[in-house]
Formats: sequence, C-alpha cells, structure tokens
Amino acid sequence: MTGESDLDPAASIDAPPGPPSADSGRSGLSRRRLIAGGAAAAAAGAVVGAGATAAFGSSTAAPAAGVPGPASGGDAVDLTHRVPFYDQAHQAGIRTPPQRHSVFMTFNLNRGTTRQDLQVLLARWSAAIAQLTQGKAIGTVEPARPDAVATDTGEAHGLAPASLTVTVGLGPGVFDKRFDLAHKRPALLRELPRIPGDTLRPELSGGDLSLQACADDPQVAYHAIRNLARMVTTTAHTHWVVMGFGRASAGPGQETPRNLMGFKDGTRNVVSDADYDQFVWLRDADWMTGGTYQVVRKIAMTIETWDFDRISDQQRIFGRTKDEGAPLTGEREFDTPDFGKQVEGAHVIDETSHIALAAPENNRGVKILRRGYNYTDGLNSQGLLDAGLLFISYQNDPQHFVDLQSRLGRFDLLNEYIRHIGSAVFAVPPGPVTGSYIGKALFD
Repeated sequence: MTGESDLDPAASIDAPPGPPSADSGRSGLSRRRLIAGGAAAAAAGAVVGAGATAAFGSSTAAPAAGVPGPASGGDAVDLTHRVPFYDQAHQAGIRTPPQRHSVFMTFNLNRGTTRQDLQVLLARWSAAIAQLTQGKAIGTVEPARPDAVATDTGEAHGLAPASLTVTVGLGPGVFDKRFDLAHKRPALLRELPRIPGDTLRPELSGGDLSLQACADDPQVAYHAIRNLARMVTTTAHTHWVVMGFGRASAGPGQETPRNLMGFKDGTRNVVSDADYDQFVWLRDADWMTGGTYQVVRKIAMTIETWDFDRISDQQRIFGRTKDEGAPLTGEREFDTPDFGKQVEGAHVIDETSHIALAAPENNRGVKILRRGYNYTDGLNSQGLLDAGLLFISYQNDPQHFVDLQSRLGRFDLLNEYIRHIGSAVFAVPPGPVTGSYIGKALFD
C-alpha cells in the first residue's frame, strides 16, 4: 500500500470525474436521477442567490447569522458568512447554528474498492469541502479547451458561501474485513437494532459513508453534494438522499422553528458547553476523540390526516400549545414542563405525549442533540402529500437514541401520524488540521 506521504488531499480535485461505477445502477441513485431530483431545490436556490447579490450591493451590512433582525424580530441570514473547515476540534455542521437548508446523501463502497481508494476519497473530499465552504469552486467552471469537461458544475458560481458546512460520516461497513480497519472500529459503532414502530425501507436505510451539507442557500448545499458525489467515480455509488428545508431545530440566538405539523421543534435541545461535553462529544476515544455519532431517520408524516385533527388533540399529543409552544403546564415556550401536575386526577401533560416521553427528566437525564430538517418528496402513489422530518441527531452513545426512540416507538401518541421509513448510523470523526483530511488517523 502506498503510504500517507503519497497522498496530497488537493492533488486530485481538478481531475474530471471518471465514468460512473458499474455498480451505480444496481442499488443506488444514478447521477442522472440525483440531478433530476434536485431541480426544484436548484430553482429555489436561484431566488436566494438573487437575494445574496442584492445584499452585496446594499449599504447596510446584514446582521450575523442567527441574530434576530431589528425590523422583523426573526432570524437574520448573512449569506456572506463562512464556516471554517480546518483546525477545529469538531467537524462543522454539528454545533454550527443550524442553517436553513440541507442535502443529506449516503454512499455504499463498491465491490473491489481498496483501503487506499477509501483513503484517497476521504482526502479528496476534505480538500474539496475546504474550498466549497469558503465559497470557492473546486476546479474550472469553463475550461479553455472546447473539448474539455468542467471540473466544477458551476451552479454555485457567483453565489456567496451561505454558511455552508459539509459533515462526513463513516458507517459500520467501513470497518469490516474489506479494508482491514476492524481494529479501528469506534467502540460504539454498530448497526441500529430494530426499534418498535419501525417500517424501514432498505432503499432508505444504511450506508457506508454519509455527507450532510447544510447552507442558508439551498443551491449552495445542492452544489456541494452534487460535486462531491461526482468525485466518488469507481470507489462508491450513491445510496439514498433527502433534501431538507426549514430547519427543524434551533441554535443559540435562533427562533425555534416549526415542523410540518405546525408545532415548534427543538425547544429543549442541547445548548450548553457542559451538555455538549456530557452528551455529544467523545472523550478518551483514541482517534475518535472530539468526534461523535450521527443517527439519521427519515420520518414520513400523514400530514393530511393530521390537518383534520382538532387542536385540543394535537396539543395533547405534543404536550405543548401550538402557537406559543408552551408546555401545557406553562405559559411561555421555555417554561419547564411540570409532568406531575394533575387536574381532577388527570395529568395536564399526558404521560404518553411526545414531550413527556422524550424529556430528559423522564429518561435518566439523557439528552441528544437534534439537528433535523423538514422534507417533501411531492406526492405519494395515493396522490397525498409525501413529506415529513429528516431527523438527524448527534450523541456520544447511539444507545441513547435507541433507548429514547424505543419508548417513543412503543407509547408516543404521535405514532398515529408518523412512520419511520429510513434509518442509518455513522461515526463522525473529529475535524482535520490544515494539510490533513477527515479520517486520516484511520490509516496511520
């Protein structure tokens, strides 16, 4: 095997993508389907991109991302903001204040892929992500030779970086016998067990590698995933993808967003340094120190049935008011729920409501970082809205998610209106230093 000194992370970025893998039409999405599926997102991005151009010409500087604007009272977006990629203890896109759009894609490594192929792919991806997050192309957009193929597809050319982050995950399959990496397997990385209520589809589950691109411009996020997917050539093929919008979680200084059921989502999320250290980041974990575990679930909602449910029942199911988002025992969104309060012998917050089952005080204090997005896939085969939640969580022990979701899967009143149809788990390595790449310690 060629040693690490032979790998220049930036060396291969300008090389045009090779032909699609022979396996790519078998079980994954072809690039043609990926491009066609993203047409709506690209069109939507053109509107945001136009807004960015207008902002550049304005004499008034935009507020920093996540800081409420003085006039609107809501979140403001600074499309010029750049998120650093190198020299961070943790990968970006985890504690980064959630951006407004996301594209999540998984890949499976092809038969015949070698350990060095995987190493080169991670090095090339890292170098490309470093470019993209700074608002730069990963190569030529318009080659000088008329018979040349552009390295960068160009749809983000001229757009601001829009706080783009790309987070890379490694699935359990990376650590099987194919790559002689079993001795490097993160201690808690294994396929998730079947959880009560799961109706998982194989085509929406698992994966050897994951890319989570988030940005405040959907076209910037789409461009990142599209160009990184082109770089896999014969090493891997796409497996499943979800395009998210309208973030379903909030960071510091951001207003709590709403899910597609109209309720605020992420009110009691991980926020403090102490909680991140206790529940999210890995410590004393060898090469994974500073990393975490990513759990992804695609949750379909029967939205049109939900829309006809009476408001009192909707609020009982969530345990919160729909407008303010306050617990049913309080008046304001961030009031602490009183799960013991009763009126005429009945709990004010139903014991099987969503917030009661998920609350840390009812789960031995366990918390997970939720960083999800809404999604829509148009209409289903019955002509009904096909939409829901791209649930993404980060935790230093995937069993924390399994335990929480097992309770929810058994008892949650919300289960009448949702179905978990996709699922995957990944190890997310720490951030790379300048000149290195994500996962380098795997090959040391």
